[in-house]
Amino acid sequence: MIYPNKIIITSAINDLIEKSLLEDLYIGDITTESLIPISDIGEASIIAKSDGILAGSDILIATFLKVNSTLKINQQVKDSEQFREKDILFKLSGNISSILRAERTALNFLQRISGIATITKKFTEQIHNYKAKIIDTRKTIPGLRELDKYGVRMGGAKNHRFSLGDGVLIKDTHIQIMRNKGFNLTQIIDQARLNISHNMKIEVEVESLEDFQEAINAKADTIMLDNMSINDMSNAVKICKGKAILEASGGVNLENIVAIARTGVDLISIGEITHSVKVIDLSLKFKPK
Repeated sequence: MIYPNKIIITSAINDLIEKSLLEDLYIGDITTESLIPISDIGEASIIAKSDGILAGSDILIATFLKVNSTLKINQQVKDSEQFREKDILFKLSGNISSILRAERTALNFLQRISGIATITKKFTEQIHNYKAKIIDTRKTIPGLRELDKYGVRMGGAKNHRFSLGDGVLIKDTHIQIMRNKGFNLTQIIDQARLNISHNMKIEVEVESLEDFQEAINAKADTIMLDNMSINDMSNAVKICKGKAILEASGGVNLENIVAIARTGVDLISIGEITHSVKVIDLSLKFKPK
């Protein structure tokens, strides 16, 4: 599947914007309404308070325009590009009250998605000399998966499954349930293969070299090496000899990712890039008259 290099404002994303704005505006913006004349016009800038990678400009723009379609927004940095502390990322002009009403919701989107892109970029840069590619997981904020995974792409990594219907991934829970019924790992893989399309790939999670060897013999297409030691991963690569795609998973961080990549695995999945992301701090400042 080819994923776009921009956020498409689908009906689902549009609904998300509306619901998010409603959190702030369900009884209006009392402060702005009590202080700012509705006719006031002004100019503002969105400014970075730290270094990072920009991602999420489309949803930021859509959020401001949802509040007031006459606002003018001039983007200064493109998605996937590096920015520095104090850089101006966007310039806005138009109705001041509208800008204030949309500010927090729009920045919340941009800060999170840019945070994901930024940490992802740190991981991809660490292993750019190795063949391994970084992929994400489904450990995303409910309702924000499309945005979270877009941030991953802007950071230079690849997306794994978007949903449970995107591919067969036989995890430890499936294996435990099936083993309780008397199936061994080979039979579990064969059972899955019997019940899917002929052109669908099968990935299986293993936690030991013994199970890994069985998965190889059963012709699994991709094998996830879950929480294996560096030594066991290296041995798995030697045993595999290209018979399957190997994915390292579990406990991956910036301190150990180079050692994991050195083993020769093909993929490294990282939950941290979406489930523990540190947002990029941004601020909106109005131009003084």
